[in-house]
Amino acid sequence: MRRKVELGEGQAERVACASASAFRGLDAVTGEVLGADVLAGRVGWLTALVESMCAEVTGARWNRPDLARLACGRDLSGQRLPSNAWMALRMLGWAATVREGLYVPDRVRRVAEEQAGRALRSAWWRTQITDAVLATWPTGPDADPMRRTAGEWEALRAACPDGQGVAASVLRARTRQIAAFHTTHGRLPAGLCELEAAPGGGRQVVLAAADKQLATLARCEDDPARYAVLTVRLPVRPDPRTRGDWHSVVIRFRLPPTIPVTAALHAPTLRLRGGRLRLDVAHTTAVPTTRRDGHLRAVAFDYGLNTLLTGGTLTLAGGTQPTVHTNGQPVFFRPDGVLAKADRLRVLAEQLGAKVAHLQSLTDGRTASGLRPDPLTAAKLAVLRTEHARVSKRRTRLNEQLARAAAHFMVGHARAARASVIYLEDLRDMEARGKGRTLNTRLSSSVRGQIVAHTRHQAARYGIAVVIVPARGTSKYCPTCLSVLRHRAAPDRTTPGWKWASCPDTACGYSADRDVAAWQRIGARGLQHQHTTVLDRSSGTYVIRRTAPELDQPVRHTTHPRPATESGPQQQSAAAVDRTKAGPTRNRPVPRQRRRVPAPPGTPAARTAVAGPGGKRPAGRMPQSPTRRTQRRRRRQAPHTMSTPTRHQPYGARLGAGFHLHTHATPVTRRIQPGAQPRSLFHRSRADNPAPPRKT
Repeated sequence: MRRKVELGEGQAERVACASASAFRGLDAVTGEVLGADVLAGRVGWLTALVESMCAEVTGARWNRPDLARLACGRDLSGQRLPSNAWMALRMLGWAATVREGLYVPDRVRRVAEEQAGRALRSAWWRTQITDAVLATWPTGPDADPMRRTAGEWEALRAACPDGQGVAASVLRARTRQIAAFHTTHGRLPAGLCELEAAPGGGRQVVLAAADKQLATLARCEDDPARYAVLTVRLPVRPDPRTRGDWHSVVIRFRLPPTIPVTAALHAPTLRLRGGRLRLDVAHTTAVPTTRRDGHLRAVAFDYGLNTLLTGGTLTLAGGTQPTVHTNGQPVFFRPDGVLAKADRLRVLAEQLGAKVAHLQSLTDGRTASGLRPDPLTAAKLAVLRTEHARVSKRRTRLNEQLARAAAHFMVGHARAARASVIYLEDLRDMEARGKGRTLNTRLSSSVRGQIVAHTRHQAARYGIAVVIVPARGTSKYCPTCLSVLRHRAAPDRTTPGWKWASCPDTACGYSADRDVAAWQRIGARGLQHQHTTVLDRSSGTYVIRRTAPELDQPVRHTTHPRPATESGPQQQSAAAVDRTKAGPTRNRPVPRQRRRVPAPPGTPAARTAVAGPGGKRPAGRMPQSPTRRTQRRRRRQAPHTMSTPTRHQPYGARLGAGFHLHTHATPVTRRIQPGAQPRSLFHRSRADNPAPPRKT
């Protein structure tokens, strides 16, 4: 079932996944048309069979010796294990078994073994991290595992496999998990298998491990660009006894619009969501190959709270000592209304969670006392749990839309700037603690990880590399002279703050927003250290792990060159007007306001044949009140400021105006190369395109 795409020179394969829904099927044996509920029921029976066999395998092999045997890649005789997980388990003798009295095809057993093998293989890395934390666990009367010294951190990273590439947040999370186990049991765990329970089957069916005897996938002959046909064998009862209890079902579903016609389709993964069948369709397309280094133009972005993304374009100039140039003009992505809505949903979810916890404690207290739970309390608890689940689902969906919109903005800006790389800061180690209740909550609610994942996915389509740069010192030093910046609350205030940065060097005098200075340092660090870029095998992302202080050079601020003209590339036309301000602005006549009352009889507006006698005809159209209420915000906000969520209530967002109404991105102007195309009307000079005369 696996297919390959034809690759040209400079192209690579890009594997992506898109979700689709199926609402009906056709039983190929009986000819019965299966509705959405019946189809979901049969898939649910298949999922239950696969999950039970998978859980049995993982539960029996959830120990350190078996995990080490599978991870070493050799069986007992020393023969190399294959890459397919189900084949590796069968070579080791760990095949899935079927309950007595049931008939399950061998291909279904393959699917269960594949899912179990993937879960066991992924657990080995966590086992090594857990062993490293336990081996370097601080001891002594004043030892605190959450506050390790520099020497203890070095010992921990030395004990970890590829310790320099492991994020500190991962080590802290594993330390908290072990500390919680120690608090409960009074001792340290022996390893991961005691610290965590054996994983389950995931409530899904991975058809990638099967062949054509179980499932086939092909594009629809009538409309191959929009529809596909999946033929899969499903049980007709929850406990199939014979071979006749498995029927082939033909499922015709609509392909998502993100899957191109030239993409090669692979076996999907079946799962149930909300009582309906969902198919995760994997597909492969040919895309330009991304480069690890050799970038001359890049875009860099800095994360923020009020303004989610602040970035710009940088260019690397060649020579004996390459320098980074930028025009210093930032672009902003500020989803003010979306962030305010996400904050309101968070507060609502916290309130519902507190009510659910209170009612659950009351119910548990009555049960412990030997009394029956109050029916009214049980009914309230069920309603609150349902509402809490719905609010959580809305938050998840809103965060997903926000991450997709932010990634689309960054990739679009990179394409408009003709950049070959996007530099982002590495904030995996940043934790929301010690910064106040409000700031901690806002930091923990950010979606930085989802933004990076969607950016990598969208940028790979156009051959744009996404590189993660160390964030240490990007907001501390001046981008033009590398002096330590002074952070203030505002440019006209001397009180300490975090929003505005100014350089104390009088020769430099740089003063800008903190995020504006940070994205220049991020881009310059990425371009100057691009030869140290490595590929992280665990995430598939280009990462710069270490920086050299001698490579950090200041950024030079330059303006973009003017497009070429017939007289020369840098010469202005003779009709261009010098708009440099040399004095006060001249007074301009102000147009008179339109009259709001009928014209007097003696005015020219009243002496018309149509108007009749004076005073009967209004001088102009009578102003009409709007028929509907506008959804625009009543007050203007700067691109880098937003009030706190308790005071910030955008008008449209309060009425549920939608997502995109309150997601504002700075428009990106495409830079036209000299001699490429004639200049458009909007890029002409004031002399070529004079403004219309003002009404007087």
